[in-house]
Amino acid sequence: MKYITGMMLALLISTASCGKNDKAPPAKIAPTNLVLNAIVNTDNSGSVAFTAMADNAVSYDYDFGNGTTKTVANGITNYTYSGTGQQTFTVKVTAKSADGLTVSKSTTVTVTIAAGLIWSEEFNTDGAPDPTKWGYDIGTGDNGWGNAEAEYYTDRSKNVSVSNGTLKINLLKESFSGSAYTSARILTRGKFTFKYGRVEISAKLPTGGGTWPALWMLGANAATVGWPACGEIDIMEHKGNEPTKIYGTVHHPNHAGANADGGTTNVLNETTTFHKYAMDWSPTLIRFYVDDQLFYTFNSAGNSAFDHDFFIILNMAMGGHFGGAIDPAVTSATMEVDYVRVYKN
Repeated sequence: MKYITGMMLALLISTASCGKNDKAPPAKIAPTNLVLNAIVNTDNSGSVAFTAMADNAVSYDYDFGNGTTKTVANGITNYTYSGTGQQTFTVKVTAKSADGLTVSKSTTVTVTIAAGLIWSEEFNTDGAPDPTKWGYDIGTGDNGWGNAEAEYYTDRSKNVSVSNGTLKINLLKESFSGSAYTSARILTRGKFTFKYGRVEISAKLPTGGGTWPALWMLGANAATVGWPACGEIDIMEHKGNEPTKIYGTVHHPNHAGANADGGTTNVLNETTTFHKYAMDWSPTLIRFYVDDQLFYTFNSAGNSAFDHDFFIILNMAMGGHFGGAIDPAVTSATMEVDYVRVYKN
């Protein structure tokens, strides 16, 4: 009898234990009823006020549609877009519950950003380029900034001058100080530098195999940290050997020279018509445009090569590592620049 009673007690305990262990864990809770609102500031600053609300949410992850993200606990945040003109972005917010479950919603915002002009060169005064704005690199660059080109850069009026409202940089086939060509390279180093903003340059490009016109920028710390640590932003480069093709490129450590990051686009009548070449530079992105058409975007977030002041360079080279084979029939070529304008975002 005792043995049977013991067996029954053991069975009861076992049954009770099984019932306790079989109890299902509580269900995880997901956010619900997510609502996302965006109010664009009417002062043309690019500022937008966002509000996200969801039941059971403990945090909200915003993707502002331009490569920038942010996490906020209460779903309320303000964000200011950079750039100029009218821009449209798709913003996505992801609400997250305490259990890690999520729900997302997107909306489109259109902002109009009024840029402030902080520096310009309209080339309205005939003669030499304005000495308060421009200096010169003289020589072949064999002391560090050349690329095996065939020209010798001078400050002579036959190579660089302003007339009839445009800057002319003239490449000439002539023997000069050991080089077979002469040209010019002008720059704002020591006269004007800036950090973040938009550059717009209107230019008409030269023709001829081997010609290499460039509108570009170099880090103002180049003399101390060297290249490519200083960073380089090539707003526009063109090869006479590749008509209609326009390059936009950035050079930085481990991505320089032939290994640089960049994109290309095709432009018709680039040697007979002025086109607007532009670059928009923010702490996170560098964008390249021709005639306001975006053709390449580089993610510069956290890249120390692009977080300091830069200066502007305008030049025309001949041959070299990029310009390529030189057509011996080319005796002269001209790049014309109508204006250079810098806007602060």
